[in-house]
Amino acid sequence: MKLKAWIEAMRLRTLPVSVAGVIAGTACACLEGRFNAVPALICLAFAVIAQIASNFANEYYDFRNGLDRKGRDGFRRGVTEGDISPESMKRATFILLAADALLGCSLLLFGEWWLIPVGIAIALFAVGYSTGPYPLSHHGLGDIAVVIFFGIVPVTLTAYLQTQTWDVARIALPISVAIGLMGANVLIVNNYRDADDDRLVNKRTTVVIFGRSVMSTVYLLSGLAAIIITTWSLRDSFSAWWLTAPAIIAAVHIHLWKGIISHRGSALNPYLGKTAMLLLATSVILLVACVAK
Repeated sequence: MKLKAWIEAMRLRTLPVSVAGVIAGTACACLEGRFNAVPALICLAFAVIAQIASNFANEYYDFRNGLDRKGRDGFRRGVTEGDISPESMKRATFILLAADALLGCSLLLFGEWWLIPVGIAIALFAVGYSTGPYPLSHHGLGDIAVVIFFGIVPVTLTAYLQTQTWDVARIALPISVAIGLMGANVLIVNNYRDADDDRLVNKRTTVVIFGRSVMSTVYLLSGLAAIIITTWSLRDSFSAWWLTAPAIIAAVHIHLWKGIISHRGSALNPYLGKTAMLLLATSVILLVACVAK
């Protein structure tokens, strides 16, 4: 039971968000003809561990602050349900952050000293998303944070560390914004599902602040904007054949949006996973297209 609880606390359905950013950054490096497997794999491991640490921190601090209740919709909260002790979850969070810090230091072999403050910022985000003097997730800032730390940061840094030049930013930066917008959509589904519970404990996510109707529209427009940004950024790089992919992705995105606005509670869990998988699929298609170019 405890192993299952720990696996559930990792929130496997959302991990494609961290994987997608690294894949997209690698795609940008491949487009420049500068793929380097070692920093790519280190970035991948770093991103996944950071997300798991953030998920653990979210579970621990939401429990400590009385923001969770037993039997709530969504992921089973092991600490709240009594499957995992609060002390164990807190300890696991900081062990993962320490391990990730050591792993991140290895990236100094491929980059410069400024990677250190970037790594510190990532660690602060992992914890500060759920706690601190101004928890991001409690004040409607989670969506912006996801765009930055699951889009802009991993895509641009992964591309830079492989190419050793910021010239790649002309492609990586717009792609990173697109990936970030699609990543934020995963959070929107999560908060859309939990809006009633969050409102009761005054956890002011964007869905609580603006309402389900507004944020479902944001979900739709963010996904379409991401597709448009990606397609426009790469318009001179690929043949017309590859342009069928954005149309397919857009069709799937609209289908998911229609499902989201017609469901509530735990019925939204599959849509959270599917939104994350659409992001992952988009990044993989991008990688394949860049490699095949």
